Amino acid sequence: MVKTLETGITYYKEGKFEEALQVFDRLVNLEGPQAQYLHYRARIQSRLGALDQAINDFDALMELEPYNTTFISDRAVVLHLLKRNDEAMHAFDQALNLDPKNPYRYSSRAYFKDRIGDFQGAIADYERAIALDPEDAIAQNNKGMIEEKLGYLSASKRSFSVADELTGHSPAKPTEPNLENGTGPRAGSVPFQLEDSGKSNGLAHFFATLKKIVTDKETRNEFKTFILTKIKGS
Repeated sequence: MVKTLETGITYYKEGKFEEALQVFDRLVNLEGPQAQYLHYRARIQSRLGALDQAINDFDALMELEPYNTTFISDRAVVLHLLKRNDEAMHAFDQALNLDPKNPYRYSSRAYFKDRIGDFQGAIADYERAIALDPEDAIAQNNKGMIEEKLGYLSASKRSFSVADELTGHSPAKPTEPNLENGTGPRAGSVPFQLEDSGKSNGLAHFFATLKKIVTDKETRNEFKTFILTKIKGS
């Protein structure tokens, strides 16, 4: 069987990461470090936990396409996984500066800020994302999670209510509501991921759910349908 790009992508989609890596290694060796090959290989390496190799490929991608916001954002995620958070913040900032009208860029940075403990900064970024896309249930839900964590219960209740309305989710009533700590556990949804420059594909790594969101409504709606099984622990 000829190991083509399509073969590698198929292996990748099926979760056959070792096989996919072999395909992309071969393609890079035969045809050189083309951006599409490096991007897939970096994502596969990240999935396999080979973070140093992944960041090497992302660094090579930056040499080829220094203003590609997908590559910059994906690289930021790997930098964070490597605990190189100052560099990750710089990369998230760069992606946002190059693509300032994309609400996903704000949500990506917000989720990162939440993970590093900058809760107020995360809320501010989620609010910017929501201002650009008022139908973003994921941003509403995640903002509510942080507000609840900070004890802003009225604000978190409003955020959760909007998220529920947007997704059509009807949370089950708890048998013993806890007014002090909210109504029960909710699961945060991951708004940033290693992106795909073509058709979006699922990628789970350190973050549980990774999937592409771009600014067009159709792709966002596809993502929201996918994430309904993750949002609020439903």
